[in-house]
Amino acid sequence: MKNVSQTRILLLDFHSASDLTYALRSILDSSNLNSLIRYESLEWRSPEMFESLDAIQSQFIPNLVLLLMPSEALQQACDLLKTIKRNAPNISIAVVVVVQDAACLLDLLKAGADDFLIPPLRPIDVLARTSRLLERAGPSERLLEVVKQNVGLKQLVGQSPAFVEQIGKLPLVAKCNAIVLISGETGTGKELVARAIHYLSVRAKKPFVPVNCGAIPVDLAENELFGHRRGAFTGAADSQAGLIEEAQGGTLFLDEVDCLPLPAQVKFLRFLQEKEYRPLGSTKMRQADVRVIGAANGDLEEAVKNGRLREDLYYRLNVIPFVLSPLRERKQDIPRLAQHFLVRYATELDKELTDFSPEAMHSLMVHAWPGNVRELQHVVERAAVLTQHSVIQMSDIVLSRLAAPKRHESLRQAKAKAVECFEKTYIQDLLVAYKGNITRAAEAAQKHRRVFGQLIRKYQIDVEHFKPKPA
Repeated sequence: MKNVSQTRILLLDFHSASDLTYALRSILDSSNLNSLIRYESLEWRSPEMFESLDAIQSQFIPNLVLLLMPSEALQQACDLLKTIKRNAPNISIAVVVVVQDAACLLDLLKAGADDFLIPPLRPIDVLARTSRLLERAGPSERLLEVVKQNVGLKQLVGQSPAFVEQIGKLPLVAKCNAIVLISGETGTGKELVARAIHYLSVRAKKPFVPVNCGAIPVDLAENELFGHRRGAFTGAADSQAGLIEEAQGGTLFLDEVDCLPLPAQVKFLRFLQEKEYRPLGSTKMRQADVRVIGAANGDLEEAVKNGRLREDLYYRLNVIPFVLSPLRERKQDIPRLAQHFLVRYATELDKELTDFSPEAMHSLMVHAWPGNVRELQHVVERAAVLTQHSVIQMSDIVLSRLAAPKRHESLRQAKAKAVECFEKTYIQDLLVAYKGNITRAAEAAQKHRRVFGQLIRKYQIDVEHFKPKPA
């Protein structure tokens, strides 16, 4: 850990001494960070901007740069971030910017920002993040390797474009402190992704506290979240910490967040906005430094329309959306996932399990997987326990007959998704049947080979995954 007494903070103002500038300077000046703070105002349209920045940075040698940028200068902010990081790769950078588009925030993180602050600025939020950034030791290298090494995160397996695109965002999302909202069907790995974000972040050594909101009794929701003081209600003989207090300094993961009772939603919204809460029976507000990650199985916009989720809470949670694809849309990952689980259970059961027979793998490839990766894991586990062979046979595979879960949406949306899902699944099934032979698969579909190839490219299907493995 760095010696905080020797740290230097550079406040670069490209916001023309706005109220935002004064608010941030006031917070830093009244803090007890024990850091040397230097304030510089620059004109972001100036041709001498980069030259001035190089001179300031080389003279002051900061540990942390706070960059204040107007929303219309986001592209220039990205260029500045790259310049600062090029000059000092180990430096921490936080961007203070007024922006509503989550895609812009990801662009800033990709360009090198370690965090961002969105007005209104609150002392507890600014100082907590500033302290955490100052304590960061060294560059964040080998991020994905670090994730894989954490217990339970080795299940982040797959090479399909949809999966790689989402998992590739994890290091960027983990670098900031923004709220993340993960959506996806049951069994797609939402908690695994939440854990990955936590363990990739500077909060990795602090608690990760998961809670399933759907499992909390309605009348106990506020008590579970905020805790209570002795005598708060009948039977409260002792004080009890809530989940927020347990997650202090770390991450609170709220699964099935749309199942949170409405009265608890009101108080939780205040906590998200102010970073403070009041335990039941207490007369004093408490503050907490906790990152929140929400998750839901269904359509949260529909939950808002149905009155199950407050609209203001939805928008407060949906800062950085993270969507996980169902397994039926990434079928080329099935062999890799199945082999991953087979190796795992061979070790746990101390059995010699080496592979799947072609017929067994075919049955896995054509299944709809309404339970997604979790269902596949259980199918492989069951087969590993019951088989008497080193190679899993078709007779060892027991599959559910449940249909894929249906989603409530407009007829046009449902029809478009159904067509895309059918086309992709149909093409993958043909490639499975004809072992990756595009010509034969096209003939079976009664499509010209060129047209069939265009559909393969449209759905980003890797044909090599369907070809027989060399002996």
